[in-house]
Amino acid sequence: MPHEINLISTIAVGLGLAMVFGYIAARLKVPPLVGYLIAGILIGPHTPGFTADVGLATQLAEIGVMLLMFGVGLHFSLGDLMSVKRIAIPGAIVQMFVATLLGASMAIWWGWSPGAAVVFGIALSVASTVVLLKALETRGQLESGNGRIAVGWLVVEDLAMVIVLVMLPPLAFLLGGKAPVIASTAAGDVSNVWSILGITLLKVAAFVALMLVVGRKLFPRILWAVAAVGSRELFTLCVIAAALGIAFGAAALFGVSFALGAFFAGMVLRESPLSHRAAEESLPLRDAFSVLFFVSVGMLFDWRILIEQPLKVLGVVAIIMLGKTVAAVLLVLLLRYPLNTALTVGVSLAQIGEFSFILIGLSVTLQIVPPVGQSLVLAGALISIACNSLLFAAIEPAQAWIRARSFLARRLERPADPLAALPMDTPHSHLSGQVVIVGYGRVGRRIGEALAANGMFFVVVEQQREVVEALRAQGIDAVSGDANDPLALVQAHVARAAALVIATPDTRQVRKMVEIARTLNPNIEIVIRVDFGAGSEEEASLLTRERAGTVFVAERELANSMAEHLITYLRTRRT
Repeated sequence: MPHEINLISTIAVGLGLAMVFGYIAARLKVPPLVGYLIAGILIGPHTPGFTADVGLATQLAEIGVMLLMFGVGLHFSLGDLMSVKRIAIPGAIVQMFVATLLGASMAIWWGWSPGAAVVFGIALSVASTVVLLKALETRGQLESGNGRIAVGWLVVEDLAMVIVLVMLPPLAFLLGGKAPVIASTAAGDVSNVWSILGITLLKVAAFVALMLVVGRKLFPRILWAVAAVGSRELFTLCVIAAALGIAFGAAALFGVSFALGAFFAGMVLRESPLSHRAAEESLPLRDAFSVLFFVSVGMLFDWRILIEQPLKVLGVVAIIMLGKTVAAVLLVLLLRYPLNTALTVGVSLAQIGEFSFILIGLSVTLQIVPPVGQSLVLAGALISIACNSLLFAAIEPAQAWIRARSFLARRLERPADPLAALPMDTPHSHLSGQVVIVGYGRVGRRIGEALAANGMFFVVVEQQREVVEALRAQGIDAVSGDANDPLALVQAHVARAAALVIATPDTRQVRKMVEIARTLNPNIEIVIRVDFGAGSEEEASLLTRERAGTVFVAERELANSMAEHLITYLRTRRT
C-alpha cells in the first residue's frame, strides 16, 4: 500500500547522520552539537544528494525547541540565580549591550537597515546554555563557584531572549519587517503597532500569572497523582504531555510563543518534589528532539557563504569569540572577582547556540533580517562551538601568562577589595589552629556548621562575593578569592591552620591548592572531597598515591554510612 514516508526518512536519516558525525566530533574532542549541525547541512537543500523535507524538519525543530526550553525551565532555580545576582544580572545585561552594539555596528557598515542590524547584534550576544552545561559537566565544574556564576549569567541572557522573542513579532513593522497582525491597517499606523504590543504584553502577563498562581499548584499535584500509580511510562507521558500541552495551549489561547510556554511548564513542574525524576525520565526524548532541532538548523545553512563572504564570517566570529569574551572578562574583573572566574565566564560566552538560531529564524521569517544573516549566524555558531573546548583548555595557561605579565590585571583582580582579607579586628585565637574550608557549598556548609557546633574555629575561602558577605554578616570568618592563588590561602592564615578542607567539587585544581598549602604549612592536615561520577575512584586513588591528603569519595562514604547503619541495626536486633 503506497504511503508517504517523508517523516520517517527525515527522522531516520537525520538521527543516523547526527549519530555518526556526533561520534566523530566527540572523538575529536569537539562538542557533538557540531556534528549534529554538519549532519543537517548534508541533508539540507544546499548540498547534493538526499534532501530531507524542510517543512517537516521545521515542525520537528519546534518540538525540539519546546523540549529544550522545558528542560531549561525544569532546571531553572530562582534561588541559584539570586545567589549570584550581583555579578550575573549586571554582567549579562552590560555584556549583551556591548555585543549587540558591536554586531549592529558591523551590520550597518555592511549596509543593513538599523532594525535588521539590532536584531542581528542581539542574535550574536547570547550564548548557548546547552553548550555551556555540557562543557562544565565534562570538566566537573557545574557545581563550582565559577560554574554557578556562568550558568546564572546565561540564565539572565535566556530570560532576556524570551522577552525579545515575545516582543519581536508585534515590533516587526517598526524594525522594517512585515507584521501580519497589522496587515489590515495603514502601513504608517504606528499607534496601532504600540496597541498590539500592549495587547501582546497583557496576554503574556495573563499567561505568566495563570501559571504562577494556578499552574504551580495544579500540575505538581497531577504529577504526584500519576506517580502514585507506579507506571514509569505513564509518568514519562505525563511529563511530556504537560510540556507540549502547556506550550501549545499558551500559543493557542494567549498568543505566546511555544518556547515561553514550555519554559513555564518546566518552571511549574520544578515545584514538585518529583522534579528531578521528571527531568530524568524526559531526558531521552528531550535529547532526541534536541538533536533534530540542531539538525534542522543545519539544513538551513548555506555553506557557500564561507567561500563567497569569508570576511563577514570572520567578523561574526571575532565578535562572538573575542568581543564578547573580552567584555565579559573586564566586567568580571571590575566587579572584583578573581581572574580565574573572569576567564571562565568569558570563555563560557564565546559561542552562540539555540536562542540565536530561534531569534534569527524568526527575524528572517518576519523579513526583518535578510536570509544571508541566518547563514552568517550559523557559520559563527559552528566555528565558535567547535573552538569552545579549546578555549576552556587554555584558561589555566592564559591565567598564568596574564598574571605574570600584566600588573593591571593583578590590580583589577584585587583593587583594595575589603573581602579579599580578614578584618583587622579578627581575634588572633580564630587564626591559630583553625580549619580553612575551601568552598562553602552544601558540603562546606555542613562541615562548617559541625565545627561551629563543637566550638572550633574555621575560615572560609570562597569565590562568590555574595557568599562571603553573607558569612561575615553572620560573624563567620571568610575571605573572597581563588584558592589556586597563594594570596587567598595566605589571607586565610593557612600557615597557622591545623587543617585544610577542600570542599569544592572541582578536583582538577586540588593539586595546586595542596602544593600551596604544603609550602606554607608542611604539617597541615588536608581533607579532600571527591564527588560521584565516572573516574571518581581513579581520581581518589591517584590523590591518595600522591599523598595529597585524606580523600573522601562521595559514593564510598555513602555506602559506608549505610552499611554501618545496617550492621548496628542487625546487632541491636539480635540482642
